[in-house]
Amino acid sequence: MMKKLSLLILVFVSTFSFAQTEDALVFMVAKDPAVVSAALAAPITIMTQAAIDRKNTQGIAIDDRDVPLNETQKAAIDAATGITVLAKSKWLNAVYVRGTENNINNLLNLPFVTDIEFADKSLNRPTGGKQITKDKFEVENQFPSRPVYNYGSATNQTEMINVDYLHANDYTGQDIVVAFMDNGYPGVLTNPAYATLRNEGRLKGYYDFVARVEDPNGTGSHGAGTFSDAAGFLNGQFVGTAPGASYYLYITEDNDNESPAEEAFWVEALERADSLGVYVTNTSLSYQTFDNTSFDHEYPDLDGLTTIAARGSNIGFDKGMINVVSAGNAGNDFGFVATPSDAPGSFTIGAVDANENYVSFSSRGPNASGVIKPDVMAKGLDAAIVSQNGNVTTASGTSFSSPITAGAVASLWSAVPNLKNDVVMQAIRESADRYSNPTDQYGYGIPNFGDALNSLLVIGVEEQMLDTNFALYPNPVTTQINISFPKNSENAEFTLFNILGERILQTNITTMKNRIDVSRLASGMYIASITSNNKTTSYKIIKE
Repeated sequence: MMKKLSLLILVFVSTFSFAQTEDALVFMVAKDPAVVSAALAAPITIMTQAAIDRKNTQGIAIDDRDVPLNETQKAAIDAATGITVLAKSKWLNAVYVRGTENNINNLLNLPFVTDIEFADKSLNRPTGGKQITKDKFEVENQFPSRPVYNYGSATNQTEMINVDYLHANDYTGQDIVVAFMDNGYPGVLTNPAYATLRNEGRLKGYYDFVARVEDPNGTGSHGAGTFSDAAGFLNGQFVGTAPGASYYLYITEDNDNESPAEEAFWVEALERADSLGVYVTNTSLSYQTFDNTSFDHEYPDLDGLTTIAARGSNIGFDKGMINVVSAGNAGNDFGFVATPSDAPGSFTIGAVDANENYVSFSSRGPNASGVIKPDVMAKGLDAAIVSQNGNVTTASGTSFSSPITAGAVASLWSAVPNLKNDVVMQAIRESADRYSNPTDQYGYGIPNFGDALNSLLVIGVEEQMLDTNFALYPNPVTTQINISFPKNSENAEFTLFNILGERILQTNITTMKNRIDVSRLASGMYIASITSNNKTTSYKIIKE
């Protein structure tokens, strides 16, 4: 009887303590203009050269969001009574804290705190205590692993999206850096599937944002399986979709607790990835319900703009990355994609089986704003993976559709690294089999990365030509020829000849005076020549 009474007291105390604890984002005043100016004048002080190069190549601005937040202000918040700072975000200029409602509200007395956003969206409603949160990896765990040792265990999932075409053309992710966010990667430092990766120095680093330690193990092994679908290589047994890419491994998922703090850890990891020059991220995680039910995201919250993770993903996209995210496994209960898969800045992946049929556990779209989700689909039922011990086996869940696609994105981008992220993402969507008729289950459908490659190579050549050559448009022309200048020219001489070789027009043009009136010319074919920097180029013009 005494043991039972003690247990009841323990449960009561735990419930009472939990009910008094809240989570919140605490926003700070704008960063010091002098600090921002100094950092932007010397961006190498706030990010790596690889990050600077990636942004410059894509025309992505380095701005105040890239400047670290004020660490003195963060320390003052952390030192406040009853407050623990769990994560920070330079992009949001905020810290994620835990404490009582009263202690968190007291932070408004600090002169540099501008706003507080509680995870509990309605603090006045009863929380009902701590619930037993559904295991987000339930789908993955309910399908038993089955060892497969035959060569080509990943053949179906690779050929389904035509990644083998990329590899056959020697696009395997070389020079592309990828970051994984998950709950842990045990065995990654010894697993034979990553021996080549380690030996070539392409495992660039790892960090646990939950425990704040430089360790890849984390609190679970989910990441060990997801990582293999992109990076794994066992000669004669298994090849991931980006075996030539480089990787960072980040732990943002806390298996022991489910709270929006994990979204804040994820955004912080995304910021670090951006500062290190990462091109592609993979997130086989989604958030909708939490241990504290008052923190739960309802469908209206999943509009792609509201949650911490969605805001972070959108900024990450704005900074030039492609954030590949699993749609989630809520197809048979909540139904809809959660977060960060709801964000327009996320490239959201749903699951199909080996025969390209929708799998019922795959979360559906659209998001609460009506944006089509998922973006595309990949194999998620009985997907081939490499276990943490180096064994080839299978697993199920959108968790595996996502890294299969993330690796494919990295391999594709390695063919055209100068193209911007939105161009690459759109080419993948347009290659999918339902692009003309997207659905809530399939999104745009199953992509064909071979078709996407061919499309992007054409775009890449066109952009390269525009960098070094003049362009005349429209052609055919009725009234006015517009002339686009390459980067290395500001003025030129324009000459127009008829088909007899007679010169009928000659004028100087500049980047500001780049239009030629041809409205009075007779219909027919003409030859235009442009001379600049001692180089002359001719173009055939059709006058209608």
